[in-house]
Amino acid sequence: MSTTTVQPLSTPVEEIPLNIESPQDIGFVFDIDGVLLKGKKRIEEATDIINYLSERKIPFILLTNGGGMTEKKRIDFINKTLQLDKYPINEDQLIQAHTPMRTLIPHHKRVLICGGPKDDVREVAESYGFEDVIRPIDIIKANPTIWPYHMFSDEQIENWGKDPSITKLDVDMVNCKENLPIDSILCFNDSRAIGAELQLILDLLNSENGVLGTRRTEKSSKPSIPIVFSNNDFLWSNEYKQPRFAMGALKIAVLTIYEKINGKKLEQLTLGKPEKVCYDYAHHILIDWRNVLLGKKSPGNLCLPKLNDAPVNSPFKKVYMVGDNPESDITGGNNYNWGTILVKTGVYQEGDFELNPEISRPSLGVFANVKEGVMAALKLNGLA
Repeated sequence: MSTTTVQPLSTPVEEIPLNIESPQDIGFVFDIDGVLLKGKKRIEEATDIINYLSERKIPFILLTNGGGMTEKKRIDFINKTLQLDKYPINEDQLIQAHTPMRTLIPHHKRVLICGGPKDDVREVAESYGFEDVIRPIDIIKANPTIWPYHMFSDEQIENWGKDPSITKLDVDMVNCKENLPIDSILCFNDSRAIGAELQLILDLLNSENGVLGTRRTEKSSKPSIPIVFSNNDFLWSNEYKQPRFAMGALKIAVLTIYEKINGKKLEQLTLGKPEKVCYDYAHHILIDWRNVLLGKKSPGNLCLPKLNDAPVNSPFKKVYMVGDNPESDITGGNNYNWGTILVKTGVYQEGDFELNPEISRPSLGVFANVKEGVMAALKLNGLA
């Protein structure tokens, strides 16, 4: 993957009106931040359009590069914030950036999980089934000198960090008799301690077989242990008037420092939008949710798609990606040959296309909000 922040220009599909007879033959995939929510506040039109689609059993799912909490917690928050009392969104309809990492469990036993608020992502990783979850604060608890500039309070280290005798982390060979290697690094969510995480990630990537406190002698594009980034978003939208740095900023720093040390580009895996692996996964989930609406499946029994496994036969005549970020939502949707809808309630700002002609344009157009965009798509295809 490139370390640049702008994705290659994508070509949108041609929007040809279709006479879609069944509401289950069209599907929508929604980003969350900047489309349904603005920070922790709802976008009012989002409530209207979600209720409209749910009432008519038009399939839709949520696909976000965000995360940091369990799918249940996020869905509960979304339903409460959007006031979806009559038609709540089901947990099965949510794909967070780290949701596809469930598929990695068979080959990734002892993992360093980076990012996220407090110690919440430990709960997420353990809920997925990862057997041995290590957090940066565990390593700092084992030996604070590994990153002496950390901003964790003594209380946080005590409450969130696990004892070295449990984590088997003995960086200085004093606190316990074992210093077990770490199998892989999984960056779940935006960093809240970027300095510490950068140091620990680079230490492990250049270690001897994932053992902290060691340093390999060879210089290679292949790291000592694998690293997976949940997404490549450089910016995200909250209540502040300008977009903020996201996971992509950490990734750029890791790749840049790794190349500085090794003289070679880092081999890594990136999930999330706009990667094809993300859209394949989402396509499977959307098809499964359609089957739930048709009574062919029950909620809570959806498939666990393999990574990079595209659906062979899709029942949809048209699928739309609805987002606020041209570089992730629109690029990914265009490259996947879905229709794309861009809204003005998030990252995209008026004049962005003039400032940067290289960013991807939506196939259907730019709309004031999610309701206007979805209704335009339904009208175009004979469903409204």
